[in-house]
Amino acid sequence: MKKIGFIGLGVMGAPMASHLSDAGFALVTTLNKSGLSLTLKDKSVVVVSTPREVASQCDVIITMLPDTPDVSKVVCGEAGLIEGIRVNSLLIDMSSISPIVTREIASSVKSKGAKFLDAPVSGGEVGAKAATLTIMVGGERASFEQALPLFKLMGKNITLIDKENGAGQVCKIANQIIVALTIEAVGEALVFASKAGCDPAVVRAALQGGFAGSRILDLHGERMIKRTFDPGFSIQLHQKDLNLALTAAQSIGVALPGTATCQQLFNSCGAAGLAQRDHSALVQAIEKMSGHAIAS
Repeated sequence: MKKIGFIGLGVMGAPMASHLSDAGFALVTTLNKSGLSLTLKDKSVVVVSTPREVASQCDVIITMLPDTPDVSKVVCGEAGLIEGIRVNSLLIDMSSISPIVTREIASSVKSKGAKFLDAPVSGGEVGAKAATLTIMVGGERASFEQALPLFKLMGKNITLIDKENGAGQVCKIANQIIVALTIEAVGEALVFASKAGCDPAVVRAALQGGFAGSRILDLHGERMIKRTFDPGFSIQLHQKDLNLALTAAQSIGVALPGTATCQQLFNSCGAAGLAQRDHSALVQAIEKMSGHAIAS
């Protein structure tokens, strides 16, 4: 049985790793504070003490971690992956992190004779469980082709963005900008309709058949109406992604005015104790500003 290192068995990482296990791969990992997910209890999983031990046992290692500092620590920190990584092995980071730091990490990995891909994903917990994630990849085509059979076990829409590392992260940031601004637009439209005296559910149904239709209107519009804000993707995580967008934009001289507005709305939600709610709960900030609070 072939081994794959997989570090980051959280809400999305656990089902992603489970698909690899179901395809016949043994998983080598380190545990987080919450221990091994129920998703993986009956799978072939070897638990070791440090990322270095994971790297020393596997020719392919995947990381799926919350933020840039987490990836830096796991890869380049004390007893990190880079201390045990094998020549010609492949490290795939599927986290959503800074493209600038991604390039630095890739350089460190390559200095050890190993290969690196950044391959952030979109689709949330639902996509991770269904193996329908969109996967955006930066790195050499040969490494991409090597990883493609694994990507196909976890996702459907898989694209090599560019041969340069960091390109996958740039694409993911672009994705998160569009998602955030569309959530804001749907939220504003439904609050407008509701306060004007119309049933927002009926308005949403009408809009779904026209040019304003979108997956955000379909999925998150329904969440806004039904007040189902248990996270598929939390406000806190989207705040992190928009911070990456604004930081990267500043470094290259790009104006992102709508993104900045969305980040302030997310900040408002965070200040109100809603950071762990689904990002569709952005509508609650719009409702509050409009004097149109709806019980959740």
